[in-house]
Amino acid sequence: MGNVISYSGIATKTRAMQAKLLKNEDFDHIAGLRSVPEIIEYLKGKPAYAEYMNRMDTSLYHRGNVEKVLSQSLFDDYTRIFRFAGMEQKKFLKIYWKRYEIDVINYCLRIVFNHYEVPFDLDYKKEFFDKYSQLSIDRLITSRNIDELVDNLNGTEYYEPLRKLRDSEKKTLFDYDLALEMYYFSSMWRKQRRLLKGKELELYTRDCGTKIDLLNIQWIYRAKKYYHMLSPDIYSMTIPIHYHLSLEEFKALVEAPNVEEFLRQLENTRYAKKYDFGQGKTLEKIYKDCLHRLYQADRRKNPYSIAAIYTYLFLKEEEIDKLTTALECIRYGLSRGETLEYLGGVTQ
Repeated sequence: MGNVISYSGIATKTRAMQAKLLKNEDFDHIAGLRSVPEIIEYLKGKPAYAEYMNRMDTSLYHRGNVEKVLSQSLFDDYTRIFRFAGMEQKKFLKIYWKRYEIDVINYCLRIVFNHYEVPFDLDYKKEFFDKYSQLSIDRLITSRNIDELVDNLNGTEYYEPLRKLRDSEKKTLFDYDLALEMYYFSSMWRKQRRLLKGKELELYTRDCGTKIDLLNIQWIYRAKKYYHMLSPDIYSMTIPIHYHLSLEEFKALVEAPNVEEFLRQLENTRYAKKYDFGQGKTLEKIYKDCLHRLYQADRRKNPYSIAAIYTYLFLKEEEIDKLTTALECIRYGLSRGETLEYLGGVTQ
């Protein structure tokens, strides 16, 4: 009964917000559009985006600005949920926000590491980061090199893992990305045990553990198919946490001599037996499909729980990813059929 009372407001709020999200037929229509202004005009007629698209001046009708507006709509949704949250729910939301912090740090890493001439473009996130984040946008945008960027993270939880990497011999962009990812998931895995209790701890442990397993599977596959990495190197780039993927299964995947053997070993795992890994889908698409089904099932079975929060945010993030992909497809002049393949994650 306690959960019903404490989550009734948020559950009602997120259901109403989800009702405004785009449907499959919307993406089918968007895939047939041929310009960014056409997408903007279409989204003006959709409740989830009308407010944001109508703010845009016609002189700003290009892909980069649309992506900024989409991000702002996500952060606005996060704010709406935060306002409805109780003290314990706010603690969870603050931990959830760390995924957006990781995105910002990764963006800054690419700017300074590759010596891009373009200036930092983070003003549109500043309002939200000033309110919810330990990161200072004002400090980060002054970074001219990797040393300054790491120093500008001093006072945050990300400083120490990146400082250690900076002071070591490994200094590639990939190493920094990996250090952040490993820190993030290891930290989330530890902190949730202190924050949550009972059914909510069970739900989050299952969801976080499943996500880690699926990410490890995806990373191992990519390491073998695209980079031809050796087993010791693959071990070093995976998250050192195993949930439904046993240690023996994990080792078999990492040490498979080629992609074909990796896929054969994958068929022996719980994930291949539970989820459809066939039909020509990419592993990235399978990963999202698995999480989509898992989160929807969580909320259906436990509507008055943290599942109401993270399921909605996942669906919103997924929708923005698809809209961003559609914009990119238009940029390259792809046909409707090609765009739908990218939106569906089907191999070509």
